[in-house]
Order: sequence, then C-alpha cells, then structure tokens
Amino acid sequence: MYWLGIDIGTGGSRALLVDEKGRVKAGFTAPHEDMRMEKPLWAEQRPEDWWDAARKAIQGVMAEAKVSGRNIKGVGLSGQMHGLVLLDENSAVIRPALIWCDQRSQAQVDFINQRIGKSNVVAFTANPVLTGFTLPKLLWVRDNEPAAFARVRKMLLPKDYVRFQLTGEYATEVSDASGTALFDVVMRRWSNQMADRLGVDRAILPKVYESSDITGQVTAEAAALTGLIEGTPVAGGGGDQASSAVGNGIVEPGIVSCTLGTSGVVFAHMEKATYDPQGRVHTFCHAVKGAWHVMGVTQGAGLSLQWFRNQFTPGAEYDAITAEAAGAPAGSQGLFWLPYMMGERTPHLDSTARGGWVGITAKHSRADLIRSLLEGVSYSQKDCLDVIEQLGVAVESVRASGGGARSPFWRQLLADTFGKRVVTLASQEGSAYGAAILAMTGTGAYGSVPEACRAVIREVDSVLPRPHESQLYRRGHEVYRTLYPTLRPIYGLIENLQ
Repeated sequence: MYWLGIDIGTGGSRALLVDEKGRVKAGFTAPHEDMRMEKPLWAEQRPEDWWDAARKAIQGVMAEAKVSGRNIKGVGLSGQMHGLVLLDENSAVIRPALIWCDQRSQAQVDFINQRIGKSNVVAFTANPVLTGFTLPKLLWVRDNEPAAFARVRKMLLPKDYVRFQLTGEYATEVSDASGTALFDVVMRRWSNQMADRLGVDRAILPKVYESSDITGQVTAEAAALTGLIEGTPVAGGGGDQASSAVGNGIVEPGIVSCTLGTSGVVFAHMEKATYDPQGRVHTFCHAVKGAWHVMGVTQGAGLSLQWFRNQFTPGAEYDAITAEAAGAPAGSQGLFWLPYMMGERTPHLDSTARGGWVGITAKHSRADLIRSLLEGVSYSQKDCLDVIEQLGVAVESVRASGGGARSPFWRQLLADTFGKRVVTLASQEGSAYGAAILAMTGTGAYGSVPEACRAVIREVDSVLPRPHESQLYRRGHEVYRTLYPTLRPIYGLIENLQ
C-alpha cells in the first residue's frame, strides 16, 4: 500500500507516492500558470488552475508508479500558505486568489492595527498582522471590490480548495489557519475576537482540524476525475512549511530546517507557544498535535534566482547558473544583493522594501552578480536563524531542503554563512513527503507524527562550515545588516512614486 502526498506550490502541484517505510515510489509535478502581477507587489493565481494541476499530478504519479487508486490508503495535502480563495453560494470561485506574496493590503493592515490595537492582535493570534496574511487580503476585497465581497459564502486556503474538490468538505487544519491572522494560535481555534471586531462573518470560515486528523473522504465525482477510489480518507495535512518540516523531521526539540523554495524559511519546533515581542518571526501551530513552531521567512529566496534566470539567462539550467557563481570569489568582491523582491518579512516586516545590488563596480562580472545573489539570500536566512536562536532555540545543525538546497554549492554557502553543520536527508521531497507522512499517521500506520518521522527519515550527508569562509561571511553579514536601515527611507520615497 501507498500514501499520496499532494503539495499545491506556487509554480506547480506535486504528487508523491510513499510506502510504509517512507520510500518514495514515484513523484509527478504538473505546472501552474504563471502568477499574474497587474501592479508591482501584486500577485494572483486561479484556484481552478491548482485543481487542474492537482488532478494531472495524481494521474501522472499513479501512471508513473503503475498503481491504481486501490493501492492508495490515504491522502495528505500541503500547500502555499496565506492565499485567499473566495467561494459563492454555489461553491464557485468568485475572483482569482490573492496569494502569499501579494503585498497590496498595507492600508488594511493599518486599519486592523488601529481597530484592534497592535498588542491585542499579538495577544489574540500570537503574531502581528502582515500584508502577506489572509485577513488583510479579505478586507482589501471588502474595501475595493464590494460586489464580489457581497457574494462570499466561504473562505478557503489554497490546499483547502483542492481538499474541497476532493471531498466536498469546507475544512482546514491548524498550521495553515495560523497564517490567516484570524486564528488563535495558542488555543488552536478561530479567534472570535478578531473576526467579530472586524465584522468578518464567522460562517465563512472552514472547520479546523489537527493536521493528522481525517477531514473527509474522496467523493465519487473526484474519484472519476483523478483515478482515486471513492471513500479514500484525506488527512488535514499542513501549510507548506509545516509539511516540509514534517518531511524533514523537524517534529522534536533541537532540530532546525532551512527550506529554499520560492521563499526561504528557517523553521524550529517548539513544545510551547513562544513568540517574538517584535513580531520578526512567526509562531504558528505545528502539524504535530499539541506542538507549535517558529519560523523566519525571506520572501524572495529562490525567487531571486528565478528572476535572474528568467531575465538574463532564459532557459538556462539552475545547476549551470550556480556553477558560474562558484567561479566568483567568496564575498563577491564587495557586492551585496538585497532579496526584497516582494517586500520582506523577517526581520523587517516591510512590504515596501525593494531588492537590488549594492556595491557594484566596473570590475564585477556576471559570476559576481550571481554569487552575490546567493550570498544575499543566505544572509537573509541567517537573519532568520539569529532571531530564532534569540528565542532560546538551541541549534546544533540545520537540515536543508527545497530546490535551492539541491545545489552542493549553496549548501556549503549556507554552512559557511550560518556557522553550522548543514545536513541533507535521504528524501529531498519536503512538503509533499510531509503530507504523505501526515496521511500515514491519520490512517493509523503510525501512532504519532514524531513516531512516523523517526521511522522513515534518514540523514545521508552533511557539510561543515569552513573557518576562513565563515569568518569572511560573519563580516559580510555585519555589512548586510546595515543596508536595510540605511535604505529604508528611500523605499518610502519609491513607494510614493507609484
């Protein structure tokens, strides 16, 4: 028997089949349409496209593995967090989803802080409200598209729209709900205080489950469209970062991960809900029952490299690009990249921040540009790690995952920048793999998520920080940290020009 993990990412939907020992039988990715960006810092996708891609991925992985739906014991879901999916009374999508990196809702964030009070927002949700979160997106639609808002009957998150298509259930789970700014993270339930004080109808919110709970079964209609069997149980799953953490075994104290996807995330498990008073990192419910996690986020991690490739080396393989970067000297001859391509979260909480190179000279080569880009993202992830350590989390080593971590060069760069051992796991699948583990737990193959992770996850390689490079990057990080506060007034001037 196999368990199916499905991850609804930004660039595509991936389906993964995993056996009871955690071995990957097959994987298949179906791409999404490009995100639509009508204005700077806006980002939308069509939820219908996610479902189309998920169906193709399910069919593709079963064909590749040469198995049928009868061989699949359970399904787990993962997905990009914070996206706003709005459904009408007929469960039809009302408008394209405002996704995680959309930054248009600063006015709504300001309104929430004024109406509720910043300290109360943190008291009610364990986090400050940010433009990337779901609630200010919902209020943006209310303020700017009243006709569309009047039709709203349900609000879902991206993976939960796919759940609805599979099961007919309006449901989510605690890790993804934590990123809405409508969820009481400490008590693991919707925050009535937030909803009621802002005039949000509680009826539009889906039912919330723990991540390994079964939330529904595959319907006859979905079975016909996917090849799954009617009645196959679907577990709660998790937001992409919580699911990736499960896939990396970050489910017990002392283990930290760094995931380099479109965004970059440093993630740590916590036994109790502890949050940063300055709100520089997020404290969310973990996909482990009764546990929480803290994570710092770089909005434009892999996105920086993707942008460079698309604009300057279209069609080039990422391995070739990073190989070119390896030819430049460490420190990129004094060139720094600021990865604020979609504003920034950790540690700045600034939706107006902009990316760019600082320190460029006529001597710099394209290899320097690329290396500085990777170094800048690594410095930003170091910012995240520093805040997490300040919260008292012990960090001995870091488990690397995501597309960026497939590069040996980038893994060594992370080790040198962090000053920590960077570990590689047998499975690099991350979120889809974690979703499959949650499905295993939900269907009784294991008694708990930590038990499942201890049974199926293996470390296979590691790199150590090099003394000379680590010293250089310590100095470089000190310079990097001075750049944002210096440029912050300029970002406001740029914003006023738009």
